Amino acid sequence: MVNSISPFAVADITVRSPFSGLPIGAVAQASAADRDGLIERALRGAAVARELPRHRRAEILESAAERVKADLDRFARRITEEAGKTIRQARKEVRRCVNTLKLSAEEARRNAGEVIPFDAYAGSDTRMGWFSREPLGIILAITPFNDPLNLVAHKLGPAIAGGNAVLLKPSELAPLSALSLVQALLDSGLPEEVITTAVGGADLGAALVAAREVRMVSFTGGFRTGEAIARGAGLKKLAMDLGGNAPVIVMADANLDHAVEASVSGAFWAAGQNCIGTQRILVERTIYDAFRDRFVARTARLVAGDPSLDSTDVGPMITEAAAIRAQTAVDAAVAMGARVLTGHHREGAVYAPMVLENVPHHAAIWCEEAFAPVVTLEPFDSFEAAIELANAIDFSLHAGIFTSNLDLAVEAARRIEAGGVMVNDSSDYRFDAMPFGGFKYGSLGREGVRFAYEEMTQPKVVCIDRAGTARHGRGPA
Repeated sequence: MVNSISPFAVADITVRSPFSGLPIGAVAQASAADRDGLIERALRGAAVARELPRHRRAEILESAAERVKADLDRFARRITEEAGKTIRQARKEVRRCVNTLKLSAEEARRNAGEVIPFDAYAGSDTRMGWFSREPLGIILAITPFNDPLNLVAHKLGPAIAGGNAVLLKPSELAPLSALSLVQALLDSGLPEEVITTAVGGADLGAALVAAREVRMVSFTGGFRTGEAIARGAGLKKLAMDLGGNAPVIVMADANLDHAVEASVSGAFWAAGQNCIGTQRILVERTIYDAFRDRFVARTARLVAGDPSLDSTDVGPMITEAAAIRAQTAVDAAVAMGARVLTGHHREGAVYAPMVLENVPHHAAIWCEEAFAPVVTLEPFDSFEAAIELANAIDFSLHAGIFTSNLDLAVEAARRIEAGGVMVNDSSDYRFDAMPFGGFKYGSLGREGVRFAYEEMTQPKVVCIDRAGTARHGRGPA
């Protein structure tokens, strides 16, 4: 499948399987020189989108959800082919996409605005009115490779529900799932001008970000790219998910087997290429050895390799170059004194899940986002020390704590600086209706369907002075 912007294309981008390296498809490539044509099309789309009645937006989103659900296996295979996610994980992503689209349809119907109680304030006794939620216009959505279907749905669904047009720039490493979702929306009756797809590199992204006609940039990706977008965007809304380095605290009173199982899943889901994936596990010293031994043994049993097999637990990273970067970062930590407990061997893009301890806190693998199947273990002696370690990083999306003490769990949730704190679960939990984003430098704004919808719309107030209407004789006879 190729995208719909071939008139602007300068060449084709070949999409390759991260596991085999073989080509699985090609899409037309756009460049910065194509900006004016793309913007012109998106402007036409914005005029069309704002006129779509809410019931029609909801019907289109619901229909697209049913199409994706009915074609679950094909969508899942596409995710596995282009992003390297295991087929079991890919099926779960497709089911989440269905949920995201349905939630978006609900927002289109219910979140239209509300009545304003003007007469609750002295001096406004004769006034009545409301505010409505109106579209911004053009939303530029820039999406990553690691959730190539559902993260696209998290931008397209709320934008369409709000009556906007979308300029969609999916990752050039994994654009096929995004384009399949766009096709499902078009087949469901979405006017074709409402979404303009553009696949290309950084020059294209920078040109679109800077376009005055774009009213909002919704970006999921790396911190450095996020900074570049903020510098180049000008006066427009920004919503960014810039990654994380999630801490998970394991207290001595935790259910050890549950903490191990949940943390292994949280650390190695999607080969660790997961912005809320567990990266630093902080374990109370009295149970550290027991947790470490069970965690390492469970990790060593994970099957890494061909993502198309149901028996595979961990697929490849997105490219061999990405796996080499992760391996190099681990080598650097080991040279500083870190100890490898399991893993640290690579075949192409497949990097075996690995566990480290004794990692210096100035090592990149500790203080930066690994975005790889790498986790570090560290003991602590007090709850205060655990909180300090958890909060030591400058960006934080999610965190977790395992404990049987409810008071302690609530205190941890209060004091951990993160956009979400999971109690008796790893950091790697997200429900598509909840607000999603980070503290500190982890993000701007929030995703989650309702919250993204509100970011992508703007209130318009209508206020009627009944006294003024009667005074000028325009009331009923």
